[in-house]
Amino acid sequence: MVLDDAVANEPVLEVAQFYDLVTTHLEAAFGRRRPLWVRGEVAKVYEKTHLYLDLVDAGSTSSDAKRPVLNAHCWASQWNPLKRKLADDGVTLEPGAIVNCFGYVDLYAPQGRIGFTVTGIDVQGLLGDVARRRQELIARLKDEGLLETNKTRTLSPVPLRVGLVASPGTEGYSDFTGQLLQSGYSFLISLVKTAVQGESAPPQIVAAIEDLDNAGVDVICIVRGGGSKGDLICFDDERVARAIANARTPVFTGIGHTGDESVADLVAHTRAITPTKLGEDIVNIVVQWDQRYLRQPAQRLLSATEAIVDEATVYIAERRRTMIFAVRDRLRGESRHLGAVRQRLHLQAEHLVDAASSLLETTRRLLGAYDPQRRLSQGWSIVTDARGSLVRSIDAVHVGDVLQIRVSDGSLQSTINAKDGTTR
Repeated sequence: MVLDDAVANEPVLEVAQFYDLVTTHLEAAFGRRRPLWVRGEVAKVYEKTHLYLDLVDAGSTSSDAKRPVLNAHCWASQWNPLKRKLADDGVTLEPGAIVNCFGYVDLYAPQGRIGFTVTGIDVQGLLGDVARRRQELIARLKDEGLLETNKTRTLSPVPLRVGLVASPGTEGYSDFTGQLLQSGYSFLISLVKTAVQGESAPPQIVAAIEDLDNAGVDVICIVRGGGSKGDLICFDDERVARAIANARTPVFTGIGHTGDESVADLVAHTRAITPTKLGEDIVNIVVQWDQRYLRQPAQRLLSATEAIVDEATVYIAERRRTMIFAVRDRLRGESRHLGAVRQRLHLQAEHLVDAASSLLETTRRLLGAYDPQRRLSQGWSIVTDARGSLVRSIDAVHVGDVLQIRVSDGSLQSTINAKDGTTR
């Protein structure tokens, strides 16, 4: 190729001089003093003190072989406050996110690479993208019927076996368990320890739900105290939402503070506004069952028993009064009867005594008439043999027997010399 004189007379630049020239022009057009907005899709993100992003054209497809790529970076001095702002708003820079970056062009001569130094990120744009993706997730779950699936699970009427997905020692954990432990009921809490914020939280929460779903608990409770949107972003994760929806066990949530509502809350069986309120709700379910099926029937039984006892007491009192009056009247009647009987007995006894006295006198006179001594004094005598037996016939003795003869003034002894059977 033959060069014309004008071209031939142009100065020849060293590579470094060439990059200095390009840098000068880039800084003049797109440098620190002339920053600009660049919109792109995050293809790759890497953080090590500084933030490194690979942005691709958001309007092209991943199959486009000529898809433009912009290597962007955000130095730590700018990234640290941006990172805190994103975390507070619940935004995570991850592949697939559409981001608007504010910054300027730079040239890294050793690698001959044009880069982009990020000095600002459109947080509102990212929030809009996060909200869009959240609504898209909710719409997908609704179309699949998963927003209502767990709500159809039958809750035990007395959910005392509580599966708990939480981080021990946190305020939310203490608020929830405090309600159960101070209720006076014997709750059995099966805790599966998980992270409740950060990138590691979603898979741990999913695993915890699956473990408790197979453990035979009555209810699974997911609790997390308040925090920034970034702290609660894990509960908008699709994996967590699907794990809750597909659980065979009713899942209750108590996440954040009043006003916080995550996708996990939407798919759960029951949602409480705080961990404390969730604990109260679980206790109230048990209290209502206790009141309805134990305390109220017991109170009705007690009232009925007291009524029966009162009625029986009145009846016994009446019977007691009746018995007292009846016994008193009976005693009075019996007393009068005994008095009459006593009087009759007294008269009868006197009559018997008089009759006995008359009989005794008659008998005395009769006996007196037949008194042997009297007969002896009249000249009678009593003859007995040697054995003392009365001699009534001559046949009772023999000649030669000795007889005793009793007379009025003594006795005689006589020997039988002869017997004469002559009678009068």
